[in-house]
Amino acid sequence: MKPLSKELLVRPGAKFNLSEFDPADTHGVDKETAISQLQKNLDRLCVLQYLLYAEAQRTVLVVLQGIDAAGKDGTIRHVMSGLNPQGVRVTPFKVPEGAETRHDYLWRVHNAVPEFGQMGIFNRSHYEDVLVVRVHNLVPKSVWSKRYDQINDFERMLTENRVHIVKFLLYIDKDEQARRFRERLEDKTKRWKFSPADLKEREYWDDYMAAYEDVLHKCSTANAPWYVIPANKKWFRNLAVSQILCGEMEAMKMKYPKPLADLSAIKFE
Repeated sequence: MKPLSKELLVRPGAKFNLSEFDPADTHGVDKETAISQLQKNLDRLCVLQYLLYAEAQRTVLVVLQGIDAAGKDGTIRHVMSGLNPQGVRVTPFKVPEGAETRHDYLWRVHNAVPEFGQMGIFNRSHYEDVLVVRVHNLVPKSVWSKRYDQINDFERMLTENRVHIVKFLLYIDKDEQARRFRERLEDKTKRWKFSPADLKEREYWDDYMAAYEDVLHKCSTANAPWYVIPANKKWFRNLAVSQILCGEMEAMKMKYPKPLADLSAIKFE
């Protein structure tokens, strides 16, 4: 199977027009093949996570962004299912509250970065402060427009301190979002996930797409690249995220630490 990382990577500094990107594209992969390969990827991720934990010298931070119903929860549930929960920290970023409102916008983000040997998963992230904040004019443009450089500096600082960042934008189209909203309403077990505010947010679709395009253009860097995942088809979304994450972790060249004891001197009676 061809590597998807090169095809889905947003090149640093490149312009990215989401209207020209097909969220239903499967890059020639059929569903049966994807499901089979996904399991192999999950098995490999389990090994790589164990190696990360054993080495205990670095952190892997996965950032998931996407419009409502893009599949952030589903990605965590299906792609991270084989990981040891003791070594994973999942942080959902909602509207700031309490102490979060009395600090700079990156304070709660930095506080959520896991320790060495652990994996962190951000369900939404610091990018909300140049997405929803921008779309709804929660702060002036003179404020949020400076945050792209601040975020790049923040992520560069993290990577220089052994935090490996992988960022995924799960991209669906407006029709697919509507279909998923209807599915939620028709399923008694999913109705609780639907909010009237979700429909209100759809009115800002074009504004959000413009905001996402600026994020991709200004904040995909060599240190912390963005990958845009065609997410209309959940099975392809899961395959792409798992394959790219495996590749990113393989590239870290992690090694098991040397044993503390002199193995030649150990004898069992």
